[in-house]
Amino acid sequence: MPAISIDTFFACSLMVILVVSAMASTSKLLYPYLNNGLDENIRERYREISKYMLLNVGEPENWGQNSQVTPETFGLAKAGAFNAYELDVDKVSRLNSENLYALSYADIFLALKMSDVSFRIEIKPIFEVSINLTASFNETDSKIYQFEILTEKHGSRVQANLKCYIIAENYFNITDTVQSSGRTSLNITLSNNVNGPALLIVLAKSIYEQGITSFSAYAFAHNSAEPHPKGTFLKLSPVNYNLTASFLHSEIVLQDAYALTFNYNSSLTQTGNNSQSATYNIPRFLDSSPIIIVVTGQNSTDFFIEWTAYPQIPFRIGADFSNSQTLSNVFSYTYTVSIDSALYQCNIWLGGPNQ
Repeated sequence: MPAISIDTFFACSLMVILVVSAMASTSKLLYPYLNNGLDENIRERYREISKYMLLNVGEPENWGQNSQVTPETFGLAKAGAFNAYELDVDKVSRLNSENLYALSYADIFLALKMSDVSFRIEIKPIFEVSINLTASFNETDSKIYQFEILTEKHGSRVQANLKCYIIAENYFNITDTVQSSGRTSLNITLSNNVNGPALLIVLAKSIYEQGITSFSAYAFAHNSAEPHPKGTFLKLSPVNYNLTASFLHSEIVLQDAYALTFNYNSSLTQTGNNSQSATYNIPRFLDSSPIIIVVTGQNSTDFFIEWTAYPQIPFRIGADFSNSQTLSNVFSYTYTVSIDSALYQCNIWLGGPNQ
């Protein structure tokens, strides 16, 4: 398909998303052992349950902000929201297992109070950002890294504006906004005086709808060993615009911390610390963008960079229906939801026991 056709298709798709954001698409997952007959009563019941999860605040209504509270009844809606399908940033973040205060599947199952229903919930950006390191070149006193950045939806290119942040030890830099047709080459030059590993963060905002922003990050070696996997040194848990950075190793000394959105950025100041963790306040940016949180430090003599997003997406929690032989009538529902003015895709799968 020509690029212009794909761009036009995507633009029209975004317009439809905004007009029918309160509507869900539904599909039935048909496995070899399932009955092919469509039970309308079950389908409609599950649809109402999926809507209930997103339109109700739960009890207590502020269970997301209170990290020590497990909800008595489950709901992801933001208390006092003006629009349908407006979710609470902390309720969403506490569904991610990376969060120190995450709910378990059992917690949600009990709070949902529907013993005959299994579920899976996924929330993610509406389109994907991929970062690939394609080449590197040594200069006299620096090194150039060449990256390819893709913005795509179901394999089709998405036109977007890109904002890039580069972070290393005692180093922070921001690129100018770049307009991408879906595939862009980006050169990053780092001085030999800079020590890594380094982290490239890309925030991509759709040129058709400013509320749709996606992101990705890529860690790479620079005057350093290869970076460790994300989550090796710190467990980052944002709740109620406070960040808890829990130490996963001894002898950790934290250095810099940042909060980054498409249009704004800020250094973070510690508000507390002990031998096991440190805490920071997270600014409330007026930006239709997820907040990317980055914390750097030393583990003994090794420099490290950890990062997460707020809301803490993407994630998937719940039952794995693909291997189940005890469930029938498994349906999936897709919604467009908003979290702090940014739009995301929410997929909910629901299934019940064989009749």
